[in-house]
Amino acid sequence: MAEQTELILAPIRGITDCSFRTLFQRHFPGFSSALAPFINPQRRSSFQEKQLRDVLPENNSALPVVPQLLHTDPEDFLFLAGRLQELGYREVNWNLGCPAPMVTKKQKGSGLLPFPEKILSFLDRVVPEIGIRLSIKTRLGYHDPRELLHLLPQLDQYPLSEIIIHGRLGSQMYRGETDREGFARCLQHSRHGIVYNGDITTQEIFSELQQQFPTVKRWMIGRGALADPFLAADIRGMEVTDRQQCLKSFHDELYSCYAELLDGPAHLLGRMKQLWVHLCAFFPPEQKTWKMIKKCRTKEKYQRVVESLFSQT
Repeated sequence: MAEQTELILAPIRGITDCSFRTLFQRHFPGFSSALAPFINPQRRSSFQEKQLRDVLPENNSALPVVPQLLHTDPEDFLFLAGRLQELGYREVNWNLGCPAPMVTKKQKGSGLLPFPEKILSFLDRVVPEIGIRLSIKTRLGYHDPRELLHLLPQLDQYPLSEIIIHGRLGSQMYRGETDREGFARCLQHSRHGIVYNGDITTQEIFSELQQQFPTVKRWMIGRGALADPFLAADIRGMEVTDRQQCLKSFHDELYSCYAELLDGPAHLLGRMKQLWVHLCAFFPPEQKTWKMIKKCRTKEKYQRVVESLFSQT
């Protein structure tokens, strides 16, 4: 099982940037590749290297990465895909899954799922022109799981490399449980390779999912890996020694990296707190740990709290 399992690190905006992905792969084995958070769509942009820093090949040597695009304008999408092809990429992913209201209200991300005619029109224009592989990341729908069920058979006409399905509706955000039965119905409605995404948080849950969906060969893990960075290694049956020191080294290197990249302590602490929203699960009681981290207003206070947490584990 371990040899055949392919695990993909999910894109989590504000956390899994290239610095995070590189250090995460260095300290926590198990992931085969990563999907980058979507590149901000900008009309009539030439997308110079500064704007593409997160996906520049020299910043992603540790873990293979697929860039993700949020564009709904075919011309803009094709231009950016062309720029990424120039950088050496052979695949891009189209985001039809983002549930953030600021995205969905513009009929982007999962907010486009209620409008299948717009999705198909987009693909009709893009697929014949794009010079690299195209995959899609989506949800079961935005308002209704029937949205994706009706769309999937129509997607069979396009040579997509795969479809990644998060087992929730866009309107749910991350609330409630994933709909495994809804995902199962999707498998029956598509000829494409399907990747499972959503709430893989323990080795036991992963084993249950593998038994329930034996035809799925690729799996995407996001928040579960942030809460337990050793999850991928455990799923793959990899031995990891001295986990406390491994986690502390990762944290300290990431903190130092962001201290150099970000402008001022407020930005630095804000970025680290986004990680701790998830990582607190590794330091029970979770709510008490998050309360301590959240109250930190200075680097000195933050460092004292973190040192105390690691000394207790």
